Amino acid sequence: MEMVARNPVDGVYAATDDYVHAMEVRGAERMLYISGTMGLDPAGKAGAGLTEQLELVWDNIRAILASAGMSVDNIVRQTSYLRDVAFAEENAEARVRALGGRLIPTTAIVVQTLSDDWLIELEVIAAA
Repeated sequence: MEMVARNPVDGVYAATDDYVHAMEVRGAERMLYISGTMGLDPAGKAGAGLTEQLELVWDNIRAILASAGMSVDNIVRQTSYLRDVAFAEENAEARVRALGGRLIPTTAIVVQTLSDDWLIELEVIAAA
């Protein structure tokens, strides 16, 4: 499988340094769609704050990916659902860190989550 970042500079606004406009996936045989995943520990308790929830959510995503024989290297798209716009920067930093600096298409949306103590929810698409 090959992933090719598509980041045109003509006819579209410039992407910032934490994402790319599109990811072309060539030769993939499997797709994994991960539902909204929260920053909860194995007992289902939310992390104490945004930083802890970001650590937990990426741990949870890694575990889900591993169950399909994948890793964060297989992620081709991610959507973040944030309780507060103020969470955007730390969320972007956590994503770039979790992906080892690899950039992917991403969207962040400010929403009301189903539980007040859920500060972030991530939805991921992976390919292998």
